[in-house]
Amino acid sequence: MTLLIIGLVLFIATHLLRPVAPGLRNAGIAALGKPGWMALHGIVSLASLALIVYGFIDARENGGEMLYFPPPFMAHITLTLMAIAAICLVAGFLPPGHIRTKLKFPILVAIKIWALAHLLANGESYSVLLFVTILAWAVILRITLKKRIAAGETKLPVFVSAKYDVTAVVVGLALYAVIVLKLHEWLIGVAPLP
Repeated sequence: MTLLIIGLVLFIATHLLRPVAPGLRNAGIAALGKPGWMALHGIVSLASLALIVYGFIDARENGGEMLYFPPPFMAHITLTLMAIAAICLVAGFLPPGHIRTKLKFPILVAIKIWALAHLLANGESYSVLLFVTILAWAVILRITLKKRIAAGETKLPVFVSAKYDVTAVVVGLALYAVIVLKLHEWLIGVAPLP
């Protein structure tokens, strides 16, 4: 699980740099320029994702210790939660409707639901490590965003139209169907449906 751990540490470090160490980020931008900094951040982010994926696959193929054994019905709860996560994810990329304004940061909500849902259905050590880390990252990021809002550094979305809620539900459920019926098995090697 070494590669998985390295990938997760690198991912967390790059994705919490702005809220946790803004001075370091600003120094990087001053030294490299904003385009240079963005390019470096993008490369490191992609490298961390590659390490996470490869490390997860390697850990799964070499076996991992079972930390707990989820009951079979948890798979149904996971599937239901993932439908909600898909809708939240899509809402985060659309102009604000009710979903986006009520959730404030629907993409983070989607990530937290995704991580929690997968913790309910997976008890292997490498799965728990991945999903607990991503869940913790999303929680920390949400806390820092709350502080940035209070400081006036970022703003909450302002409602535009309910039509974007309808779009989020329709597109979100379509995305969910694609993931459940084919994409999850193709990318991860595990079919979500029994």
